[in-house]
Amino acid sequence: MKPQISRRTALAMGGAASLGVLAGCATPPPKDPGPDFAHDPSGIKINHGMKLEKASFGLLPDGRTADLFTLSNERGTRLRFTNYGMIITELWTRDQHGDLGNVVGGSDSLDRYLAGFPFTGAAIGRFANRIRRGFFQLDGKAYQLAINNGPNHLHGGRVGFDKKLWHYEGDQVTDSLASIRFSYVSPDGEENYPGTLSVEVTYELTDDDQVRIRYKATTDQATPINLTNHSYFNLAGRGDIRSHRLQLWASRYTPVDEGLIPTGEIVPVSGTPLDFTTSRVVGDRMEQTGLSVPGYDHNFVLDHPPRIISLAAVLTDPSSGRVMEVLTDQPGIQLYTSNFAPVEGVECTNGVRLGRHGALCLETQNFPDAVNRPSFPLAILRPGETYNRTTIHHFRAR
Repeated sequence: MKPQISRRTALAMGGAASLGVLAGCATPPPKDPGPDFAHDPSGIKINHGMKLEKASFGLLPDGRTADLFTLSNERGTRLRFTNYGMIITELWTRDQHGDLGNVVGGSDSLDRYLAGFPFTGAAIGRFANRIRRGFFQLDGKAYQLAINNGPNHLHGGRVGFDKKLWHYEGDQVTDSLASIRFSYVSPDGEENYPGTLSVEVTYELTDDDQVRIRYKATTDQATPINLTNHSYFNLAGRGDIRSHRLQLWASRYTPVDEGLIPTGEIVPVSGTPLDFTTSRVVGDRMEQTGLSVPGYDHNFVLDHPPRIISLAAVLTDPSSGRVMEVLTDQPGIQLYTSNFAPVEGVECTNGVRLGRHGALCLETQNFPDAVNRPSFPLAILRPGETYNRTTIHHFRAR
């Protein structure tokens, strides 16, 4: 099926593809304007219709302040997030009638995130997804990581990047872009990962409703790395996602064992409930995936060439007419349909309750357990190398 994408997204893909390998994004890195915005408790920057705002989000147990940032454009699209875990708390976009609605699961309370709010929307690292038994070998040395998901290691450990306070590095507000950049330095031995890893995450909003996430990292020792964002999307803003339609540019996937660890195979999706190579209703085949709780929790192998920003997914909600196009230079995308959310639901922003299958994740990533699978894309960063990855979510209405 021919990809159905907007003209502006196609232009963005063309520009990004030409620079993606070198820079990870077509947009130049934001410039640091100095410390004023970082220390202004009620900061605001405006350039034509683009706006960047800052407010306090609350205190951490150690007394440090977490801040809440809002990027917005003149269409009313708003991306709101906190530098605690780089958690996206709200994302407001227009439906087919021009009405704004929040399309991610989140909370307006820092205390709820500190208590373990399940719809995180956070930056995940050092290694997103699962590592079998939390064990890997690197350059002849064995490493044992925390076991925090059944018998396995998940999303960087017990205190991953989603639970860190990130440091403001700089911002940029032009007449077509609002962008802000943060950093975190993960010390050698944190969660028992080797090497000091210096990470930057940049969130951007454009005037044509693209939300861009850029990742950059360097290290002083060889270390596993796999960064992603863990937002939960419901384009209707409420209810469940069973009636959403999804198309993936992925003709293969990585089968998993009962612990959701890849077996090492890469097999075609054709003839399976995982075939989204044409647009399909998400809920139609949930009960056929073989998981103990019905739904999807699978890594799909994207068809695009390595390190080229390309279309990976299109998610559509027929009721609101909202469409989300996902573009990335990552090799895989994890589809997770909130299988383990409480049936009664979790209260999110504005009193909306999202329960089992109430939202889905499309986590752009390397493959799960890639650090233990030489046949999977390389998951090791070495000194002198720079990790650059980009993911774009482009929102529009039918």
